[in-house]
Amino acid sequence: MDASSTGDARQGHPISADVWEKREMREALAAREISAVYRNLRKEGISQRQIAALTGQSQSEVSEILKGRQVMAYDVLARIADGLGVPRGYMGLAYDEATEIQVVGAADEQQAEEDESVKRRNFLAHAAQVTMGAAVFGSSPQAWGAAPARTPAPGHIGMTDVRQVEAATRALRALDYQYGGGFCRDAVVAQLSWGQQMLDSSATTPVKSRLFVALADLHSLAGWTSFDTGLMDSARGHFANALELAKQGDNNPLVANILYRMGRVYLHQDAPNDALKLFQLGQIAAQESGSELAIAVLAANQAWAYAMMENEDQALKLLGLAKDEFARANLAEAEDWVKFFNETDVYAMIGTVHTVLARSVDLKHTKYAIPALTRAVDAYGEDMQRSKTFNLSALATNHLLEGDIDHGARVGRAALEAAEGLKSARVRDRMQPLKEEAEKRKNNPDARDLAERLGIFFAA
Repeated sequence: MDASSTGDARQGHPISADVWEKREMREALAAREISAVYRNLRKEGISQRQIAALTGQSQSEVSEILKGRQVMAYDVLARIADGLGVPRGYMGLAYDEATEIQVVGAADEQQAEEDESVKRRNFLAHAAQVTMGAAVFGSSPQAWGAAPARTPAPGHIGMTDVRQVEAATRALRALDYQYGGGFCRDAVVAQLSWGQQMLDSSATTPVKSRLFVALADLHSLAGWTSFDTGLMDSARGHFANALELAKQGDNNPLVANILYRMGRVYLHQDAPNDALKLFQLGQIAAQESGSELAIAVLAANQAWAYAMMENEDQALKLLGLAKDEFARANLAEAEDWVKFFNETDVYAMIGTVHTVLARSVDLKHTKYAIPALTRAVDAYGEDMQRSKTFNLSALATNHLLEGDIDHGARVGRAALEAAEGLKSARVRDRMQPLKEEAEKRKNNPDARDLAERLGIFFAA
């Protein structure tokens, strides 16, 4: 879009399109120096109040930026460009994944200018609309992700091409389980960049339907690895695209699984109420699919959400449902995206839920958490190193809660050793309870040593 077309589309806009053509303005835009952009606008007679109104920012935010505060978040830069009428190309704001990763990944948490709870509500409304066919939580869906730069795909595709996407997704998911999302996320996004273009290729109806599901699963993996590396906005975008593709492919088990994964993002953000709503939507899709394994996954995670909300009765009720549905499930016929939930993961979820309840409701839950977590830890192999690390950390926490400090410290050290080499931003957060319990007991030399080791790990 050039300046003249921008101006034609924005008649009555308080900022003339000619302003963006001035040399000092173009230089500031190219460098994304928003403070310089705002100062130049002030010279043009545009007030702070007008800038705030156009960009959707508060006047205090505009004032801080004028004083030199940097703006790096991609979505905020895009909102500023659109509000002021700046051609996006002048700021290098391409609609591609690489740009989003580069800018969002570099942004500091303190520069996030949109309240995370608003983003959660927006995604929840989108999820409800896709799942139920109506936006039941009061918001319309929005554009979630931009098309990445792509390598040319075949003009016509067959089932073999789709199977290649599915095989790549399986291989990349295995790498995520073993080494963490940071190890394989770029490869997932690259595969998605190519696979997405196949949607424009000609194909038979069965091939197209299977392609929708394959790409939905790949988007879901992109969302999960983004979550695991701390790129929450990118995760949300991929999960939203995954939902739509899974619905187009008429695959309710995958819809359920995607909602489970996005709900886990919200559990991680300590927002169990929002997580619970997504899990409940997922439960609807799981029940429509008739997949007992999908129902078990959603029930177990609802139990986790209720435990975080200190609702012991509901947590135990849903945990019981998860165990019952798992016992009825046909694991041999399970689809790839839900096969992870085996007997070991059932024990892991039992241990996780009781760990949360032990810390927040009643210490008695350690006697249920410890044997379940022990079985999970013993069963996890090197191919599930991240999950093993999470469960070792929870197991150590329970031993500390019970007063078995020397054993808890030993297990805690094992958790730290297991975490070495993992490319996962979640590990530190999942070890936070262990760190807190160790620090409470620093009068004990074993606990003090563990707390110091964890402090070094967190600092690194």
